[in-house]
Amino acid sequence: MDLQSLRRFWGQWEIRVLLIVSLWLQIFLLFAGGLRKRSVTTWLRMLLWLAYLLADSIAIYTLGNLSQNQKHSGSLDQEMHLLAFWAPFLILHLGGQDTITAFAIEDNELWLRHLLSLVSQVALAVYVYWKSRPTGAGLLIPAIIMFVSGVIKYAERTWALKSASMNSFRSSLLTPPDAGPSYAKFVEMYQSTIDSGLHAHIVIVPEEPCDGGVLVEEERIRYRDLVYKSYKFFETFRRLFVDLILSFQDRADSLAFFRKLKMDQAFKVVEIELMLMYESFHSKCVVIHGSVGRSLRVFTLAAPAVSLVLFAAWEDKGGYKKVDIVISYVLLGGAFLLETYAIFLMIVSPWSYVYIRDKQGDGWSARADKLFGWLNFFQPERKPRWSNQMAQYNLLTYCIKDKSRWYTRAMEKLEWKHNIRLKTMWDSFLYTNHTDVSVVLKNLIFQQLKEKANSTSDPLSYRQFGEHRGQWILQRNGCYQQLGWSVELEFDESMLLWHIATDLCYYGERNVYHDFSGYDGITGSGGCFCSCEDFDGLCNFIELEYPCQSLSKQISNYMLFLLVMRPFMMTATIGQIRFGDTCAEAKNFFHRGADVELNEVQGAEMLSAVQTNNIRPRDVKGDRSKSVLFDACRLAEVLRSLHPQAKRWRVISGVWVEMLCYAAGKCRGNFHAKQLSQGGELLTVVWLLMAHFGIGEQYRVESGHARTKIVIET
Repeated sequence: MDLQSLRRFWGQWEIRVLLIVSLWLQIFLLFAGGLRKRSVTTWLRMLLWLAYLLADSIAIYTLGNLSQNQKHSGSLDQEMHLLAFWAPFLILHLGGQDTITAFAIEDNELWLRHLLSLVSQVALAVYVYWKSRPTGAGLLIPAIIMFVSGVIKYAERTWALKSASMNSFRSSLLTPPDAGPSYAKFVEMYQSTIDSGLHAHIVIVPEEPCDGGVLVEEERIRYRDLVYKSYKFFETFRRLFVDLILSFQDRADSLAFFRKLKMDQAFKVVEIELMLMYESFHSKCVVIHGSVGRSLRVFTLAAPAVSLVLFAAWEDKGGYKKVDIVISYVLLGGAFLLETYAIFLMIVSPWSYVYIRDKQGDGWSARADKLFGWLNFFQPERKPRWSNQMAQYNLLTYCIKDKSRWYTRAMEKLEWKHNIRLKTMWDSFLYTNHTDVSVVLKNLIFQQLKEKANSTSDPLSYRQFGEHRGQWILQRNGCYQQLGWSVELEFDESMLLWHIATDLCYYGERNVYHDFSGYDGITGSGGCFCSCEDFDGLCNFIELEYPCQSLSKQISNYMLFLLVMRPFMMTATIGQIRFGDTCAEAKNFFHRGADVELNEVQGAEMLSAVQTNNIRPRDVKGDRSKSVLFDACRLAEVLRSLHPQAKRWRVISGVWVEMLCYAAGKCRGNFHAKQLSQGGELLTVVWLLMAHFGIGEQYRVESGHARTKIVIET
């Protein structure tokens, strides 16, 4: 087959092939669009990214190709009629799937572009159909029905993008202005009372504080109530993602509920909230779960079904190519199956369950129970709602294994001279791995937050807890005098100091720790929890038998990953500069002399052998280099002097949990929202859990309207 024949063949089949490809892209997006909130795998994100971009491009290109065919046809033959019949399906495909409207949160800001595309592509589809002017009812009526359905779906997508854009989302959560009680009127009343000769004074009735320091017995909540409360909390705490504030009453309600929750259920509430938040930003859930959206879903499901019946009953199909008839059936059947599955996902969701449960009247309670049975089957309590993983990046491993090669030098040259970040991507690929967030680690975080929340009822203390990055745990263990200097530095400097010191202590005691990360029952595939009946006994066993070495190292590696690969989530000002300088000094130290292959244990021994007590590293090096390598050796020496060993690792793990909480509280809400589409971050989970325990800067309304009275003495 020569090139001319190939071009002619493609010209005949181009539109048909592109239509089928467009349909398959929609199928992939529907089924895979929601998977990324529970996955950190790069290949899935890459496939979704390609499908998301190609789906719109192919549909727009094919629609334009249809208009060109109509323009150059010169005849209104039957083939052109059928080609024009396919135009509404392209509008339907441009409407996208319910599970993914935006690939990244930034895509929501482009809603005006999609609005323009909606108008232009609908106009183009009308033009294509007008040029062909099919007369048969078997084509005309189904085409009109599918065209209306496609316009509805495309308008839904545009509205979902608009609703999820940051400005629109923020404005939708603003409350009406509140002027408060009239100060001028109160002063006038008081002055008139004094002027009339009466003896009066002002009494201020203080606000009753929420119960602090109250020990509440933990209890296990029914899963259906957990889902319901998660949705109600989501309606309140979603304000945090756009940096709005919460009130003292929000804190009191949340504290009252979370104090009685067991650890696994507290994390489950946060997971469900984050899942709902992901769906608000990246899917059509906010639109289709409104009253109008539910009504339109009846039409969009009926449209392909009615069109399929009408097309099948149409008798005048003999003059059309058999392959075109088959493609028409595939498009109609595909549209019906996609819509059916989308409505199934819409029904079996917390959005629908809460909507039905809130309904008053006979029969609604039974319907809610039946729906929850389906919800519990497809989304059981044990199923994680996020990836349940955290990335690991280790400075010691990187500096030992990252040898200078010709290709790494070329990548570094491109990075520093032309700002092409190939070396950073290469390092991320080679030296980043992921580990499950174990139930042990979650319990460590949960217990520290709960202990802080129960220790005070003062609003100022709640806010100060969010500022701690090691001070609280050091003071409780009587170590602040020895180690306080290390947590009073800039945050990125403290992090790097403790990261290296943790490694030096860890590898120095490598034979005396236990790793439960793969223990069956604690975390399995996907990070599922152990059974509820065994959970309490397991936690008690771990508390007694499981030292904190692995937990400390996991949090340490995770925090370094955030500092290096997710700097926008950290408050560190020069964290990447300090990391680079420290790595440069470490590589010079490890690779000096003979080219000997080292491992982490040998590297830690080499660093520990350096005597750092005689003179401070800064006195020798000056302040130009921001390396903290040998300052960390000094910190490790102090940590090794803490005895017994259990206390040492209790302090280290406690400091890391505080640093994790500090970083979580300082990260802005929109950056937390950004990570929801990439499997989620432990940092985001901790941030929302802190907010539920009343810790952080989100609570700016510390009391209600002041209750001031004028008391007249008789």
